[in-house]
Amino acid sequence: MRHPNRMRPSKSCPAFAKRPMIDDFLSDESTFKVQVQRLHQIAVGGRWLFVGLLWLTVGSVSMWGLRHEIFLWQQYFTWVAVRYGMYHNPLPAFGLSLCIGMTTAVLVWQSRNILLGIPPQYRKYLEGSVCRIRQQGSTHPLWKWVCRQ
Repeated sequence: MRHPNRMRPSKSCPAFAKRPMIDDFLSDESTFKVQVQRLHQIAVGGRWLFVGLLWLTVGSVSMWGLRHEIFLWQQYFTWVAVRYGMYHNPLPAFGLSLCIGMTTAVLVWQSRNILLGIPPQYRKYLEGSVCRIRQQGSTHPLWKWVCRQ
């Protein structure tokens, strides 16, 4: 059963009826698609910002924890040395794995969206989010980025 406050995203946004003075601006279907695309770009930027901050914080601390092993790997690189370095330094290994995993996940997600297009379920989610942003108006934190002219 659906939550009563959860909006069902559709082509006709309830925000059109809520704001009659800007109805002409909001009712344009191409404008709505542009706003959905802007919200998607904000999501992409947010994911890359998160990955960048993860590398700056967790990644740099993890690399610092592995600095002696990295120095040895530069002189005599073998996969066994990498394995033992990671085994004997579990916290830096976990942090580095987290950074690499998040970077890979965002790369795969963005590549899938570029090559195959945005999935319909995610597009409906974005459309519903744009409708909620429109309903709240200029008090919403994303209003100036999503609904600008």
